[in-house]
Amino acid sequence: MAEELSYVLVTPHSIRKSRTGGIIARLISRTGLELVAARMFAPSKGLVESYASTLVTDPEPRHRATQELIRTYVLNQFMPGGSQPQPRVMMLVFKGEDAVAKIRNTVGHIVNERTSGETIRDTYGDYVADASGKVTYFEPAVLAPPDAESAEHNIKLWAAHSDAEGGVLDKAVEFPAGTKVEKTLVLIKPDNFRFPNARPGGVIDLFSRTGLSIIAFKVHRMSVAQAEEFYGPVLEVLMDKLKERSAQQAQVLLEKEFNLSFNDDTIRRLGELLGPINGRENWEQIVKFMAGLRPSDCPPEKRNAPGSEKCIAICYQGVDAVRKIREVLGPTDPSKAPPGSIRREFGQTIMVNAAHASDSAENAQREMGIINISENNLKPLVEGWYAR
Repeated sequence: MAEELSYVLVTPHSIRKSRTGGIIARLISRTGLELVAARMFAPSKGLVESYASTLVTDPEPRHRATQELIRTYVLNQFMPGGSQPQPRVMMLVFKGEDAVAKIRNTVGHIVNERTSGETIRDTYGDYVADASGKVTYFEPAVLAPPDAESAEHNIKLWAAHSDAEGGVLDKAVEFPAGTKVEKTLVLIKPDNFRFPNARPGGVIDLFSRTGLSIIAFKVHRMSVAQAEEFYGPVLEVLMDKLKERSAQQAQVLLEKEFNLSFNDDTIRRLGELLGPINGRENWEQIVKFMAGLRPSDCPPEKRNAPGSEKCIAICYQGVDAVRKIREVLGPTDPSKAPPGSIRREFGQTIMVNAAHASDSAENAQREMGIINISENNLKPLVEGWYAR
C-alpha cells in the first residue's frame, strides 16, 4: 500500500487547555505514522470559511448532522475577531501507509455512546445533549479528514495560507499591560523519535505544567552547520571542563601501563593536552546526536542540508518563561534530576536527556534564529508531495 499524507487540526480549546501533548502522544503511538510537519496558525476569516465549506460531505443523516455541528463549531471557534483572543490552531501532518484511516480511527467519532478513553475524542472531546436530543455542549478536540480526497484538499488549503497566517504567533496571547513576557525555546530531542511512541507527547505534556502558551511549533531536522552554531558555546566549556578528568584518566592508565609516577605539573600538562581533544570529541558526538553526522565527517556540500535526526522545536511564551521551563526540564544529568522532572522521567544520559531548553531570554532569541523557528517547512513538503 502506498504512503499518503493525513492531518490533524488541534482546536483552540485543546491548545488553551494544554492537551496538545496528550493528543500528540496518542497520534504517534497508536497510528505508528511519522509526524513530518507541524505549524501554528492564526487563521483568517477567509481560511476559516474555506475550510468550513469542505466539512459537510456525508449523505447519511446522522453523520451529516455531526459534520454540520463541526462546521458550525469551526465558524464560531476558529474565526478571528470578537471578544476572545485570536484563536490558535495547530496543524499536524502525518505520513505513512493508510494514514487517513489510521488517523480517523485514532481520533474517533465525537458521537459515541462509550466513554472508554480509547480514542482522542473519548478522552478530550465532549458531546452533551439534553433529554430531547438537542446538543448543549460540543467540543471535538481535534479535526481530521474523513477520506483521502478531503485530506489532500485541506492540506493544500492550509498550506496555501501557511506563509501569511502561520508561524510564531506572538500576538495571539494577551497579557495585562506592563507584564514582562518572555519567549523561550524547547527542542524535543532525537532520542524521542527512534520509533513511534508516546514520548514526544509525554514530554510536551509535562511542559504544560508551566502554564505557558505554545506560540510556535515546528518539526525540524538540524543541519550540521546549525548544530555547530547552536552548540558552539558548549565547545569551549567542554574543552576546559574535561581537562581535570582527562588528566586523571590518563594518569591512572599510564601509571599502570608503564609503572610510573607523575608529579602535579605533569598531570596538569596532561590535562592541558588531552582536555581540548576530549572536549572536542564529546562536542562532535553532540552534533552527531542532533544532526546525524560529526562535523569532521561531514562533506562541505552537506553542512547546510537538513540532517537525518528529527526533533520538535517549540516556542513557549509567558511570564518568567525561561525559569519555568527549565525547572520542569531538570538538570542536564538525568540521574541528578528531581522526581517528576522531564529528564528524570525520560532522560538516559547527560547527552541523551530528552529535551533542550534555553537558559536565558537572550539565548532563546539566538537559538530560535539558528533553527529559524518561523520557517515554513509545511508548504514545501506539501507542494513536493502532491507534485510527484
